[in-house]
Amino acid sequence: MGAFKAYDIRGVWNKDFGADTVYKIGFFLPSLLKADKVAVGRDVRLSSDTIYENLTKGIMDAGADVLDLGLSTTPMVYFATNFLKVDASVQITASHNPPEYNGLKISRTNAIPVGGDSGLKELERMVNEDKIVVKEKRGSIIPRLDVREEYVKYMKGYLPDLSGLKIAMDCSNGMANLVIKDILEGYSVSYLLDTFDGSFPVHEPNPLEVENCRLLMDKVVKEKADVGVEYDGDADRVMFIDEKGRFIQPDYVTAILGLYYSKKEIGNCLQDIRTSRSTTEFLEKLGYNVTTWKVGHAFAKMKIREIKGIFGGELAGHYYLRDFGNCDSGILASLMVLSVVADLKKNNRTLSSLVDEIITYANSGEVNFKLENKDGAINALYERFVKNDNPNKILDMDGYRIEFDSWWFNVRKSNTEPYLRIVCEAKSKAELDEHMAEISKIIKSFC
Repeated sequence: MGAFKAYDIRGVWNKDFGADTVYKIGFFLPSLLKADKVAVGRDVRLSSDTIYENLTKGIMDAGADVLDLGLSTTPMVYFATNFLKVDASVQITASHNPPEYNGLKISRTNAIPVGGDSGLKELERMVNEDKIVVKEKRGSIIPRLDVREEYVKYMKGYLPDLSGLKIAMDCSNGMANLVIKDILEGYSVSYLLDTFDGSFPVHEPNPLEVENCRLLMDKVVKEKADVGVEYDGDADRVMFIDEKGRFIQPDYVTAILGLYYSKKEIGNCLQDIRTSRSTTEFLEKLGYNVTTWKVGHAFAKMKIREIKGIFGGELAGHYYLRDFGNCDSGILASLMVLSVVADLKKNNRTLSSLVDEIITYANSGEVNFKLENKDGAINALYERFVKNDNPNKILDMDGYRIEFDSWWFNVRKSNTEPYLRIVCEAKSKAELDEHMAEISKIIKSFC
């Protein structure tokens, strides 16, 4: 698979893309986005410095200046795009992927993402086809601009009173370590993997995989913490563990964010096509108007603007916040969830009790099937459950979400990995198991 994806540019460094491609991306980016300055941040992956050097050489050869942001979380780059009022920014990161991966997340004016349908396909064409002519007047690197202080100050504006709350936190050896201790200074936080290490020696920086949360789960139980928090490699995603050491499926956290905002205002919010009915119904009972949309930050950030949403969430642990320019921020989302947990504790309630209140359906989580003939499997599922049965509703926007009275499922192709992904949900575990067995049998016939 190539490095140009639906949401960003990402792949195995020096396999899916290399220095020459990165240089060309840098060269053509200013003209694509009509920018005379490009803000560039990077994570601590072992290849990030090399990518920075080649990317910025391309940007300067195109005649544009580089605003060097240095080491950054991805949300810090979004923040800097707005704070510095630039028309283009790049974060060098592969987010949650293993250490051999790297990539580029590109944004335009107002930190609007550049995705496949909003510039990445054209950039890929330019990289593959257009000729490079170095400008006579090259750009320059503007010495490192430290937006960190402003960013921490902004985050602290949302910091609740966490007195009496005991927090366990896994920073995954990633970028959350850049700012989180300053933000939570003075509170009771027990940290794991709180140093930078771009080789990610203990676990991959992907907290969506429950196995990568085991250290944190154990720590929460051992230390009797009220909540566990785990960030991914670039700190744009966050996962939570309740006080019993249980992993909280991220779409349920979207419901918790709804509870946080319900004390301030009720309005429109966004969920992705994989989201549990438990979350949807919880939000609707609070009074929210819930819009369902495609998976991926490039799609979500545009949709939440369109619907004038207050917040949105994805099964992958991205949470989009109007308070953060409609962008995703793992740290800001975690401050909001911690605020809810602190309120629960003041009222002698636990996080697990709230989660149990939210969950009213049996859910499979996202199940991955590796196969070549993904389209064949999708068509077979459509034939079986749409043409033979009578669904209440069909959403055709990111694969299919096919809904019945007591159950539903979503089937979609991964935009970043060679998988067919299934989420299934039903009113009972027995019904869920029955439907998942039939769905799995159909898919496996194409393996």
